[in-house]
Amino acid sequence: MSAATLIPTVGVIFGGASSEHAVSVRSARAVLEALERTPIETLCFGVTRDGVWLRPIESAAQLSAMEAGAPDEVGGAIGSGLLSRPQVLEALAECNVVFPLIHGRGGEDGTVQGLLELADLPYVGAGVAASAIAMDKAIAKRLFLEAGLPTIPYRVVTWHDWLADHGAAAKAADILGYPLFVKPAQGGSSIATRRVTTSDELEAAVADAFRIDNRVLIEQAVQAREIECAVLGNGQPEASPLGEIRHRREFYDYVAKYEDAETELLVPADIPADLSDTVQAIALDAFAAIGCAGMARVDFLVEANSTVWLGEINTIPGFTAVSMFPRLWEHAGLSLPELATKLVELALEQHEERGHRAAQG
Repeated sequence: MSAATLIPTVGVIFGGASSEHAVSVRSARAVLEALERTPIETLCFGVTRDGVWLRPIESAAQLSAMEAGAPDEVGGAIGSGLLSRPQVLEALAECNVVFPLIHGRGGEDGTVQGLLELADLPYVGAGVAASAIAMDKAIAKRLFLEAGLPTIPYRVVTWHDWLADHGAAAKAADILGYPLFVKPAQGGSSIATRRVTTSDELEAAVADAFRIDNRVLIEQAVQAREIECAVLGNGQPEASPLGEIRHRREFYDYVAKYEDAETELLVPADIPADLSDTVQAIALDAFAAIGCAGMARVDFLVEANSTVWLGEINTIPGFTAVSMFPRLWEHAGLSLPELATKLVELALEQHEERGHRAAQG
């Protein structure tokens, strides 16, 4: 079956042990609702915070309950609602394509992608290596620097550095200068991220970030506009029009992203055409630098003097009602059902191409 003729059954995986569990649930609900407006059939696989996979019928029942007002939380089930580890692959085999929507660890970091590679299943988005690299901000930044992309000055402090010398973070901060951002090297949705303006705030911020990861990124803070660009495609990806985020908090934290009604998502961003072209080109270069495929949202900071800084790349962007990735493509002319369908087609295309390469090898 080719990518052009197959009307697939798509398995949507959501929830997971990540600190972004609730965001993942909301993204899955949006994608499933979009796919219901296409010929594509769907199965859903909820994963609890303990890493337990639920059968599609139990997953669907829990999503329905959430729509009725329950918290955005995949809960444990009993008896036939659970899947053992061998049964996970058996259940996923009922799908022609898998759409991973677990944000953060256990889904966006290459682990689910590795499982799907072992099962030889097409899946939406970046492969194992690109997923792992994008999730690790420290590694991604090294690759961005190697590719000559504008990267905000930073330092990394490891847990062992911290245990051996609590002054390690202060030394890094002194080199960079205040204000700073302190964040886990592997994390998302700005969880455990803090803006630090004095040395007195540094230790608590670093300790908080170590709750999420064993490496902490300390990064210069710049006064700039928050600009985002979406990328879609495989070998010849396209960059979307740009969007801008305006918020009224100290920085674009979890509350500003998902809970503050005053946060504005402006599409398109009011930005000169030549500057927009520059940002789009850097977004495509960042996508290529980590070997990405399918989709990504690339985040930028643009200073008043038009200096552009590449922030990070997200290989499983949000699909919630307040997510920029689907809004940018909607502005470009792709509705969410069309976008979800395109992503499924790209997954099949990528898998088919991999099969051709293997056959020729």
